[in-house]
Amino acid sequence: MDHRHISVLLEPSLDALQIKRNGVYVDATFGAGGHTKALLNRLEGGRVFSFDQDPEAYNNIDPEILRDPRFTMIKQNFSTLKEALSTYHIHSIDGILFDLGMSSMHIDNAARGFSYMQDGPLDMRMNPNQTLTAEHVLNMYDYATLLKIFRDYGEINNPHKFANFVISKRPYKTTFDVVNMTDQWFKRSHGHSAKEVFQALRIEVNQELKVIESALMQSLELLNFNGRLVVISFHSLEDRIVKQFIKQHSESQVPKGLPVTHDIIPLIKITKKPIIPTETEMHVNSRSRSAKMRVAEKAI
Repeated sequence: MDHRHISVLLEPSLDALQIKRNGVYVDATFGAGGHTKALLNRLEGGRVFSFDQDPEAYNNIDPEILRDPRFTMIKQNFSTLKEALSTYHIHSIDGILFDLGMSSMHIDNAARGFSYMQDGPLDMRMNPNQTLTAEHVLNMYDYATLLKIFRDYGEINNPHKFANFVISKRPYKTTFDVVNMTDQWFKRSHGHSAKEVFQALRIEVNQELKVIESALMQSLELLNFNGRLVVISFHSLEDRIVKQFIKQHSESQVPKGLPVTHDIIPLIKITKKPIIPTETEMHVNSRSRSAKMRVAEKAI
């Protein structure tokens, strides 16, 4: 299958990293390799470590990248960031890039179950070796757990009633089983009925938000002085986590009026507002429309 993938905010994200020609960089979300390849092109020496837990990502690596001695592929989720890098004797880095969007190889492959536009198995696993699938979530989770998922990860209105409705329509075997259910429940004049439900299921299956929180903290610990953290997110839940993380670590946590004796502020917020794609990029790549990029710099 032809998994053509256009890296979102490619040049702005590389510019934001302020790349040192011999620096050590991490592409936390390798995907189709677009950011990694562009990173390598901007380096003279240095090293690039790329993470991806999906075998499909490294089965389709561009041979040019694979041959580059400066490149190392780490076949793990980026939640293992510090531990995995330490096995290569890397304990500090000059920059890290997270592109949290879905790769085209996931969305376009019906067999992976990520797309509500194609019929396929209810899978949604980024790592095919894990056991939890979207089918298990929909068919086996109890009311209280489904309620929390749809409320917190899908931000669905009336999640109490919706969770009961989901249970009443069991069992679910395919993605279109879910779409048929959401078409019955949601009466909308725009947008796809299953969009928020698929988002909620994908986040639960892959524990995406918890992984992001952990990886951001590890990034902060790894970054050298003046090292850059660059994060591209694609929905409000991800962006909120990134925004709050940068705010928490770039502003004083001492209440106003109290004497400051030892207030360490480890980050400088570089982007006051998120950077978004240009109209041209949105036109060329419709999947970039929801992208937001935030940047911070290590201050100590």
